[in-house]
Amino acid sequence: MQILRNLQLTGAAARPFLLDVYYVPSSQPKPIVLFAHGFKGFKDWGHWDLIARRFAEAGFVFIKFNFSHNGTTLAAPTDFADLEAFGQNNYSKELNDLQAVLTWLHHGDERLPAKEADLGRIHLIGHSRGGAISIIYASQDERISSLLTWASVASLDYAWKTPHMIAQWEADGQYEVVNGRTGQQMPIYFQMYRDYKAKREILNVEQALQRLNIPMLIVHGTEDPAVPATAAETLQRQKPDAKLHLIADADHVFGGRHPFEQETLPTHSQELADQSIQFLKSL
Repeated sequence: MQILRNLQLTGAAARPFLLDVYYVPSSQPKPIVLFAHGFKGFKDWGHWDLIARRFAEAGFVFIKFNFSHNGTTLAAPTDFADLEAFGQNNYSKELNDLQAVLTWLHHGDERLPAKEADLGRIHLIGHSRGGAISIIYASQDERISSLLTWASVASLDYAWKTPHMIAQWEADGQYEVVNGRTGQQMPIYFQMYRDYKAKREILNVEQALQRLNIPMLIVHGTEDPAVPATAAETLQRQKPDAKLHLIADADHVFGGRHPFEQETLPTHSQELADQSIQFLKSL
């Protein structure tokens, strides 16, 4: 298996980010799978490496990347070493980062030979908040052939619903979320809401789903404590031709954790990967 780690691209606000590529060389063009991580996530989290390998072994070019403002750095891709960048993140920047990955793919890179990757079959997977970002992006870019969401939120304003919360956020200039794993207080600046409000129509997940005319698979765990499975049902209701697969008893990360030291995927992640690969091979 060929694994290209930490290739450097330039993303939103000219901030560089890292990208990994997995494939089994065959001199035959293989469909491409792009994986977008979620909130407080990163490409090297937990068992994403094992999932990437599973897709590569199944005949895909699997690409995972860090959003440019996810809080990691080039020198510390598995740590939230830049909380200022994290605070300055917003949905427009994440969409621009996805655009940068597509541009990189189509521009060509000798490290990923053209004979190995089929640019006519690009599939997008988003986990958690990355699922909603992927829905928005796929509705805008006709180069995306299909869409898969894993434990996706159903809207991008899920964290700030009440006028009082938004008013307090504006008054303070930021609010903080706690990283349960590291204990860090991670800031989210009010610019994120301004960006969302200015582009509310573009960032409307329901409207994006109505524009989407490509195959879609929605996968969610029935025991997800972070994003209830009702979010998956909402997405499927808004796009009735999407396929919905619920994994019984699975949590938000399908049995994964960080760091992940096992050499095999958890049972729920095996089902996640198998269902996703089966869906893609059926297209």
